[in-house]
Amino acid sequence: MKKKAVLFDLDDTLLWDERSVQEAFDLTCREASEAAGVDPKALEQAVRKEARALYEAYETFPFTQMIGINPFEGLWGNFREGAAPEFRALERIAPQYRADAWTRGLLAVGVNDKALGAALGERFPAIRRSLAYVYEETYDVLDALKGKVKLLLLTNGSPDLQKEKLAGVPKLAPYFDHIVISGDYGRGKPDPGIFRHAVDLLGIEPAEGVMIGDKLTTDILGSSRIGMDNVWINHHGAEVGSHVPPKHTVTRLKHVLEVI
Repeated sequence: MKKKAVLFDLDDTLLWDERSVQEAFDLTCREASEAAGVDPKALEQAVRKEARALYEAYETFPFTQMIGINPFEGLWGNFREGAAPEFRALERIAPQYRADAWTRGLLAVGVNDKALGAALGERFPAIRRSLAYVYEETYDVLDALKGKVKLLLLTNGSPDLQKEKLAGVPKLAPYFDHIVISGDYGRGKPDPGIFRHAVDLLGIEPAEGVMIGDKLTTDILGSSRIGMDNVWINHHGAEVGSHVPPKHTVTRLKHVLEVI
């Protein structure tokens, strides 16, 4: 597969976001256990459930779906950037959302304590910000490609939050010729427009690029829509099912090099 450019997703492709979120929940819920005697895993499950329910009830939910901002990013994001008016709404909502998600989670496990819920709502973001991980092969893969092909980072999310994630691993951003964030563009993957925008920035045709990502519903579907080859990183042995099938599938980031 001879290509002129490689497009990478960020979260759970190069950056191990799933680990960061899990560890933030583990540590925050452990503190809650010490303060109120709750079972940490039960609290985590309750907070995750309550956070999703709250998030989906806000009028901003269709926008966050379109941009690609998930409920757990809402638990630590500030949403201070982005031109769309929905970002200002998210900025207003976020502090109360954090407090309510943790307070309702506590209530679900038998603890009625708004003050503790509010405190945990601020501890989770602080802990999450201290946890930034890349996969062990991330830099090896990028080193192998840098200078041989153009590199573009194509990520869904809030501009300030995605920039903050990149700031947590400062070696990452300099590898890329371009960084495209859905919140800046105005629509998220799998919208074909953001993929065409990326292709235009690179000065290539879709067939001259390849998209690398972990999500069938965004990375693989969107790139397929403009006729671009793709590689799905299937971390957890998932089935393609009714989704658009990827051109190639690997189980580890390092195996991408064998394909491209």
